Amino acid sequence: MTADTVGGVWNYSLELVRALAPFKTEVALATMGARLTEEQRRQADEIDNLTVYESEYKLEWMEDAWEDVEKAGKWLLELKDEVQPELVHLNGMVHGALDFGVPTIVVVHSCVLSWWKAVKEEDAPKEWDKYKELVTRGLQNADMVVAPTQAMMNQATALYGPFKKNAVIYNGRGQHGFQFGKKEPFVFSMGRVWDEAKNISMLAHIASDLGWPVYIAGDDKHPATGKTVNLENVHFLGQLSEKEVSDWLSRASIYALPAKYEPFGLTILEAAMSGCALVVGKTESQAEIWGNAAKYVDPSSADELRDTINNLIEDEFGRNIMACRAVKRSHGYTSDPMGQDYDHIYRQVMKQTVTV
Repeated sequence: MTADTVGGVWNYSLELVRALAPFKTEVALATMGARLTEEQRRQADEIDNLTVYESEYKLEWMEDAWEDVEKAGKWLLELKDEVQPELVHLNGMVHGALDFGVPTIVVVHSCVLSWWKAVKEEDAPKEWDKYKELVTRGLQNADMVVAPTQAMMNQATALYGPFKKNAVIYNGRGQHGFQFGKKEPFVFSMGRVWDEAKNISMLAHIASDLGWPVYIAGDDKHPATGKTVNLENVHFLGQLSEKEVSDWLSRASIYALPAKYEPFGLTILEAAMSGCALVVGKTESQAEIWGNAAKYVDPSSADELRDTINNLIEDEFGRNIMACRAVKRSHGYTSDPMGQDYDHIYRQVMKQTVTV
């Protein structure tokens, strides 16, 4: 399995590896993007059915990445010869075109072209043509393409399809890591602050107009450019450990992430499991996941975001109803069904490939 260390795919991968343990599945995890942090290394060390192979190769969505992506491909093929896996699970798309000689599934967690359309409201510029070509080849060569929502699958199919086979498997989190604590009067948000899609800067922009303080956790430094984002009017907490995140979420009354683009959103799921009332960007994927268990805002409207959060602040009864709905809905996105679904498609793909 491949994973990058600079986004939500890291948490997704570890959660999936844990969920595959009951099926006696051993995972060799090849990491790219950046070296593991001490916290990530500690997380990985705690998982018995996991072996990590580390690299710093650039990811396919980073600038001037193609030389690194090619080197990473050679490294993955060498690793395949060393590990001798029965199946390859890629969480990046370009390497789906490599001849691993065993069944290959590729998961579309997100992509530059759909990101660009949602965030910039226009098609990606010509410099991303090579990305489109190589991602298309990678996905069309995979034995199975998986997406975390039907909305993301529809976008991927329209941009890069058709695929040999496809399946939607919702991401999951282990509920044991999150608890419903005594709620306090503050708004919380977290994520890649540098990612325009998360739209966290808009939350910071309206924070001084809210009845409660706003606390934001996450990475404010872009991994490719090194630029740092400055947030006004909020308490910026920086990057927190898993335990610290769990503590903040257990105490937060409202979780706000007015994202313009969020194909799944693990942090929103963690907030729901912690009993926060949810305020999220109105996108097709979020509506699919949360139904009536979240308040939706137009990601381009700061006024709507401000009014929606203030309404929840002033309406304790309504806030509690939304928190209860979020908790109930989160029960549908735990790690066990995710593990079962992946085990099922792994076996299905292996069986079909052998038959062919």
